[in-house]
Amino acid sequence: MSARVEGFESCAASYNQSRMEQTADSFDLAIAESKLCAVTKPNEALTDEALVDSIRAGDNDAFEELFLRHRRRVARIIGRFFNRPERVDEIIQDVFAKVYFALGDYSADRGKSFSAWLSRVTINACYDELRRARSRPESALSDITDDQAVWLNARLSSEDASAESMVIVRDLANKLLSRLNADDRMVLTLLDAEDLTVAEIAALTGWKTSKVKVRAYRARHALRRVLGEFI
Repeated sequence: MSARVEGFESCAASYNQSRMEQTADSFDLAIAESKLCAVTKPNEALTDEALVDSIRAGDNDAFEELFLRHRRRVARIIGRFFNRPERVDEIIQDVFAKVYFALGDYSADRGKSFSAWLSRVTINACYDELRRARSRPESALSDITDDQAVWLNARLSSEDASAESMVIVRDLANKLLSRLNADDRMVLTLLDAEDLTVAEIAALTGWKTSKVKVRAYRARHALRRVLGEFI
């Protein structure tokens, strides 16, 4: 086994240890992030670029440092698209595996920070998984219950901000979005959940700004059609 593979597996083991206490049937992003942060505090003394240079020179500890520094943000992005903890875990490890073996393609001279490059890798990994998920739908996760349909039809008043209502909103959003194709779900999540601009989405996805605008327009119409089934 090569040193680079061993280095990545060591990092993955650190992450897996941090997730052992979480249940397999629910995913709370805030709890997940607090557990992730508790494992080891990242060392902010070195820049990302300096760590990348060290990794290229064979320093596997530098990659673990990079992992500790960015894993919370990667988990947060993935958590916007997927609720199941095992799915989030798989994509996190997939992202860092891709990053580890593609560091030769990263260059700060191209004008993108490591953080921006990592975000693009993460978004692309989520996009790939969304497309795979559409080819093998999990009806048990995407079916809207009768109670949720009643709530959606009644349109919860703006004054109602109970914890139960917030859970319903989050769960419903994921179920409704799961009925859209990968492009539509991607652009709506980045626009509304991540609150990114059209230009930022274009930079992350590699799409032209015109495609992002057209995709967003079509996605909102598709979502209205889905909502029309229940309202």
